[in-house]
Amino acid sequence: MWEVIRANRRRSVVLISVMGTVLILAGMVVGMLFAGPRGWLFGGIIAFFIWLVLLAASIYGGDQVFLSSVGARKIEKSDHPTLYNIVEEMCVASGLSTIPDVYIVDDPRPNAFAVGRDPEHASVAVTTGLLNRLNRDEVQGVVAHELAHIGNRDILYVTIAGVMVGVIALLADIVVYSLWFGGGRTRSRSRSGGDQAQAVIMIVGLLFAILGPITAQLLYFALSRKREYLADACGAQYTRYPEGLASALEKISSGTRRTPQGQQRQNRALAPMYTINPLEVAGFAAHGLFSTHPPTEKRIRILRGMAGASLSDYEAAYEKVEKGMVIPKTALKTARPVGARPPSERREDAPPEPGRKEKARQTSDLLWRLNDYKFVSCGCGARLKLPPSFRAAQIRCPRCERVNDVPGKA
Repeated sequence: MWEVIRANRRRSVVLISVMGTVLILAGMVVGMLFAGPRGWLFGGIIAFFIWLVLLAASIYGGDQVFLSSVGARKIEKSDHPTLYNIVEEMCVASGLSTIPDVYIVDDPRPNAFAVGRDPEHASVAVTTGLLNRLNRDEVQGVVAHELAHIGNRDILYVTIAGVMVGVIALLADIVVYSLWFGGGRTRSRSRSGGDQAQAVIMIVGLLFAILGPITAQLLYFALSRKREYLADACGAQYTRYPEGLASALEKISSGTRRTPQGQQRQNRALAPMYTINPLEVAGFAAHGLFSTHPPTEKRIRILRGMAGASLSDYEAAYEKVEKGMVIPKTALKTARPVGARPPSERREDAPPEPGRKEKARQTSDLLWRLNDYKFVSCGCGARLKLPPSFRAAQIRCPRCERVNDVPGKA
């Protein structure tokens, strides 16, 4: 897969360089609006230094910005052993030498994403809805898909592009504000060129305000769409069970209806990083030039059309649904055959799958623990949840009136 990784790097560097050019052009337009026709140089220089700062900030802190924007909480293996074991298994299957940090996002919609600057500094985040609605094979397929993004070196470039898209959109807003309130008009008239120069500047500013954010978004989307197919192919190979990811995509797609809670926490710049765009309405929504992901229906058809679980099997299924190739020929030549395995429920040594209510209870308890709540189990079967502010050494059970000691209290 090194050829795939190199190709991804080349395309990503080109696209991000173009986005940097758009950012510098934006700075030139803003400079002209505020300092007249000769202000383009000053604005371009400032924008160039902003671009350098953004690159550094994105590389070394962009992942934490995105994780914080959705309220992600880091967990350890003891917090959710099943999820952590799945991540460990898929790390071994994918060949990653470092286990990424695992995060939980309190969102009822099933989904997941990966962020970071390289495989040694990466994070995988899953929503509570994913843990509650999907079985082990399906969660494994989603985790494998996200680890494929990490292994294929997608996450750094998408993170950088996401930050730049946000800044370009901010500059476009400044341009609109300047045009609306007449910024730079007085300065322009006092210089040579007068009203004619002002008119040219306003036309240039208006064009950028319209086309700049659109161009940046299109470049951002171009970073992610075909990579989703490649991550699906790698995920199917890692799990040796394409149906697991296909079924997961089906459930995620049917569970992406917007809710007030999720809508408040959603970050549009993060949308291309998710397994399925969380801003799409439920079902197989229309996809086109402005979509961040390929059509989910096509992704499912390709996965279910695989004869085995190798990259060659995915490419053969892909060619029946989509034109062109998604995996380079050099990678296909060295691809080893991988047979598909049966679902986990057919294995005799597989542990029983907990029911949906039990999954919801486990996830709910995890969130309580992450918020420093203590649990007290009463002899009558009641489980009492105590907030961090609870200071008493004992508590009376509201069901049976029994007095119970609080752990950690003298």
